[in-house]
Amino acid sequence: MKFGIMAPYMMGPVEDGAYAAGFAQLAEESGFESVWVVDHVVMCPDYGSRYPYSPDGRSPFHADVVQPDPLIWLTWAAAATSRIRLGTGILILPIRNPVVLAKAVASLDRLSGGRPLLGIGVGWVREEFEAAGADFATRGRRTDDAIEAMRALWREPLSSHAGEFARFEEVVSRPKPASAEGVPIHVGGHSVAAARRAGRLGDGFYPLGVQGEALAELLAEMAASAREAGRDPSAIEITAVGSLEHEVAQGYADLGVNRMCISPPTGDLDVLRPVLEKFRSEVIDPLSEG
Repeated sequence: MKFGIMAPYMMGPVEDGAYAAGFAQLAEESGFESVWVVDHVVMCPDYGSRYPYSPDGRSPFHADVVQPDPLIWLTWAAAATSRIRLGTGILILPIRNPVVLAKAVASLDRLSGGRPLLGIGVGWVREEFEAAGADFATRGRRTDDAIEAMRALWREPLSSHAGEFARFEEVVSRPKPASAEGVPIHVGGHSVAAARRAGRLGDGFYPLGVQGEALAELLAEMAASAREAGRDPSAIEITAVGSLEHEVAQGYADLGVNRMCISPPTGDLDVLRPVLEKFRSEVIDPLSEG
C-alpha cells in the first residue's frame, strides 16, 4: 500500500515558500509516497451551491483559507524534494483550458522527473465557474473531452483532437511527459458518474468522502465501467482518504485500495515530525508495498 499526505491548509502557512518546502521535505523523509494539494481558482463567500461532502452543505475551505495554485505549489515542492510524488486532490478540470493545462502539467512532469499524479474532478461551485467564465452545466462532458484532448497532446508527436469542446489539428506541444502514456489522471468524486468516468477514462480513482459499503459500491461501479470499456479494472489505482489509525489503513488494504491519503493533525512541523515518524513505524512500514 502507498501513503499520501495532504498539505496542511488552515493549520500552516502553505503559501510561504520556506514552509511549503519544509513540509514537502518532511513528508518525503517520513516515508510518504505522495503529497497532495487542493484547488479552487476563486472562493465565493456567499455561494448557494451545496458542498457534497458535508451534511450542512458548507465547505470547510471558506474564503479565508489560503489556497495557492496547485501546480505552482507542487512545482515548488518538487524543487525541494527528489522522490515524493506530486498529487492534485483534486484539480477542477472543466474550469480550465485543456490545451494550456496539458502544457503546464507536462512541464511539471518533466522538470520533476515524472512525479505528478493529476487528480481531477468536475467541481461543485457554480459561482466559481461563473467567475472564471466557464459553463457549469456542461462540466461533465467538458471533463471527458479535456481528458482525451490532454492525452492527445501528451502522447502524439503531431497532435489532433476533434472533441465537443476542444478542437485542434496537427499541433505540437512540448515538452512531452516523461512517460509515453502521459501523466496519470486520477478521477476524483463521490458520485456514480465519477466512478464510471474513472472506469472509462481514468488511470486512477479517488473516491472522495466515501467509506464503508458506499465505497465498495462505487468501486464496483468503477470496475463495471472499466470492463464495459474493454479495460482491466485492476489496472486502475484506487486512492482513499484515511486517518492515522493502523486499522483504517488495514481495512482499506483489505478492500483493495492502493493508496491512503491522510490529513496532518497539525501544521507545526516540529510537532508534526514525531507524529509522522510514529505513523511510519506503525502503519507505513508494515503495510508498504515495498
